[in-house]
Amino acid sequence: MKKFFAVIFAVCLIAYFVINLPAAQKKILYPFPYRQTVEDLSARYQVDRFLAISVMKVESNFTENARSKSGAVGLMQIMPETAAWIASCLDEEPPTLNKLSDSGTNIRYGIWYLAELEDEFFGNDILALAAYNAGRGNVRHWIEKNGWQENFSDVDAIPYTETRNYVKRVLQCREKYNELYSWSNFYKLVELGELRFASLKFVY
Repeated sequence: MKKFFAVIFAVCLIAYFVINLPAAQKKILYPFPYRQTVEDLSARYQVDRFLAISVMKVESNFTENARSKSGAVGLMQIMPETAAWIASCLDEEPPTLNKLSDSGTNIRYGIWYLAELEDEFFGNDILALAAYNAGRGNVRHWIEKNGWQENFSDVDAIPYTETRNYVKRVLQCREKYNELYSWSNFYKLVELGELRFASLKFVY
């Protein structure tokens, strides 16, 4: 009898873990900090919000004062010279390093730049992400050299190992964010640790 109850307890424990896994992933593995800012700017610049937050996660893991060895700054890891160019396009003064480190400025510049790269590279996420990491000049060169088309999809063909891995990581993150934060007409989790069922008619 004790063994029977032990098995029942184990099954219930596993079921509880499985039920609450999506919520735990949202809180621990795939949080969505700066959500309102990211969603507002993504809508303004017509960028996939899950792509934007995935870039932020991979670039800085949400560390606001992150600085790379190459000099990239902030949540979206923007180079100062790139920030100065973005500022000129937006008819703004070049930001100081402190201003570039500010979350609002950094996210705005990063999402604007991501939108610019999407426009330049045919709306192709892979090429845009490769350009975000390796530079637009390198991506243009690869397109010309290899005859890549607008529907390019072979991530493994990207010459730089770092860029290749970067693109894969961002796309994998986007898949998880889409899975965890997009709600269809199926049931959704609305609170950590508590499963409530609600029928939805629209994707949120």
